[in-house]
Amino acid sequence: MSETPMKLVVVGAAGRMGQTLIRTIAAMEGVVLHAAVERSGSPFVGKDAGELAGLGPNGVIIGDDPLAAFLHGEGVLDFTSPAATVNFAGLAAQARIVHVVGTTGCSAEEDEKIKAAGRHARVVKSGNMSLGVNLLGVLTEQAARALPGSDWDIEVLEMHHKHKVDAPSGTALLLGEAAARGRGIDLAGHSVRSRDGHTGARPKGTIGFATLRGGSVIGEHSVLIAGEGEIVTLSHSAGDRSIFARGAISAALWARDKKPGFYSMLDVLGLSS
Repeated sequence: MSETPMKLVVVGAAGRMGQTLIRTIAAMEGVVLHAAVERSGSPFVGKDAGELAGLGPNGVIIGDDPLAAFLHGEGVLDFTSPAATVNFAGLAAQARIVHVVGTTGCSAEEDEKIKAAGRHARVVKSGNMSLGVNLLGVLTEQAARALPGSDWDIEVLEMHHKHKVDAPSGTALLLGEAAARGRGIDLAGHSVRSRDGHTGARPKGTIGFATLRGGSVIGEHSVLIAGEGEIVTLSHSAGDRSIFARGAISAALWARDKKPGFYSMLDVLGLSS
């Protein structure tokens, strides 16, 4: 591990997660905020990143040229939008740095482009960066494997704040994928995303998703495994966005000396099977 602090770039610096990342970098050892980036034309370009995040001036002025920031940084922390993340992935590959992706709602095509950047960058991507959620995913896979689909039904329930634009959440899909692995099935062919009207009986072996939106909820996730006369519930509650920021920064530090490739938080946490 290098003794010099890792130089990190925050993209989407003016957003809720961007500001949380800036504050968390300031509070953690081994990292330093190298640059902060916003989209061209943003009213926040030219502002002091520390002041915007409530820390007071830190001398890092928000810019709109990600490549220039990446070329002199060591890692980028990215919780933006799918289209922006695909662009950042290409630039991170060009700069051959670490790219930590917490962006959700990516299409299969966008995911492939992000994964391809791992030929030159060290990409760590996860639907959720927290230790607790990734442990929940491992437990969900184990429970799904232990409780057969012929007798036990799986439902993933999630709730987020009213501003969230994608559904189901990246975390819900992470948990659904874990359940599908446990069952030895393909999630895409066995997921039920909505129910309305006369739906008929629940098909055996499917994994259902229920999505709730409202207020300022940061993230509530539960996996319900329902059998005859009993329900097993595995759940996680996020009380502060800093849990995702700390996880993302830990992922960047972990990937700092790794070979180019595409990794997950399970790799970072040593939980990959």
